[in-house]
Amino acid sequence: MHLHVFNPAGELYLQRRPLWKDIQPGKWDTAVGGHVDFGEEILSALLRETREELGLTDFEPEFMQKYVFESEREKELVHVFRIVTTQTPHPTDELDGGRFFSEEEIRQRLQTNFFTPNFEQEWKRLFDANS
Repeated sequence: MHLHVFNPAGELYLQRRPLWKDIQPGKWDTAVGGHVDFGEEILSALLRETREELGLTDFEPEFMQKYVFESEREKELVHVFRIVTTQTPHPTDELDGGRFFSEEEIRQRLQTNFFTPNFEQEWKRLFDANS
């Protein structure tokens, strides 16, 4: 599942993938992305991953959509949620930091190898009215 974290100004929080990751190291990605454990409910997994990655615990996620993502390495069903929060994310060791980006900053960096391909596809699908 994925969680897009917005602040009240409309900026989107993105995580930087650590260089030790074997998939897309050093690229910027969706704030929270994780897998659902066997027998775990989607919402429980989302809350767990958000707490583990960003330290955020008190929020009501809004479901956006689900879709199948496929790359050369994996194929997965992704459930996408969003929140708007005044809380400050505190990235854990699972990430290489993170920060809020304006829509303009994101648009300027699309197709420059700055973001993961999955983030770019999701951005276009969910937030880019010009696509």
